[in-house]
Amino acid sequence: MCEDALISGLVPEAVLFRKDKRELAEEWKSKFSCLSGAEFLSFSENLFSKIAQTVNPQGIALVVKAPQADQKIEYDGEESRFIVLEHLQDPGNMGTVIRMADAFGYTAVLFTEDSVDPYNEKVLRASMGSCFHIPLVSFPDAKTILDRLSESHVPSIGAHLHGEDLRSVKLPKRAALWIGNEANGLSVTTSSCCDILVKIPMPGRAESLNAASAASILGYLLAFGSDS
Repeated sequence: MCEDALISGLVPEAVLFRKDKRELAEEWKSKFSCLSGAEFLSFSENLFSKIAQTVNPQGIALVVKAPQADQKIEYDGEESRFIVLEHLQDPGNMGTVIRMADAFGYTAVLFTEDSVDPYNEKVLRASMGSCFHIPLVSFPDAKTILDRLSESHVPSIGAHLHGEDLRSVKLPKRAALWIGNEANGLSVTTSSCCDILVKIPMPGRAESLNAASAASILGYLLAFGSDS
């Protein structure tokens, strides 16, 4: 993950490394020009384990400023695709959705500011470095996102238990897929403003899928499905 951050252009303030990782730290120092101004700090195994958040840390860490998730949306022409997260709270879900969006070539991940911090340590681990590959854009509320998308003629597709059966819907290439809160789904206001509401058919006994699973299924189909 640290190497992903460096390759993606983040400029660290410091590199923290366990004593047995000194050779790797030196290798990075010569390999990445963005480390020219960084402070390199060596730690004993015991001390490094205290600053690390994982049970078995890999022995090297970076101190960086989190990228600013401002309200600017960049578009990829006629095939702009976005994942939009409304009040998503679970860091594992957030990280998995970011990783999916990165894997399937989405333009950006948009989210309401009441969602979990995309640079939360658990989100970072779940995203497997994808948080550094794809724009993550924060907005104060869902209405602001809906307005921005509408102004750019990007239709909103909402995942909803009362939506149309996914098998009967043709998804456009240029669209924004909305995923709601884990417990409550999309808000009533947001779902009423979506251009299309869809649901994933589930012939089994499970009542629902978790947010990340639903986003991955719908995200794949939106990325590679047929144009309407």
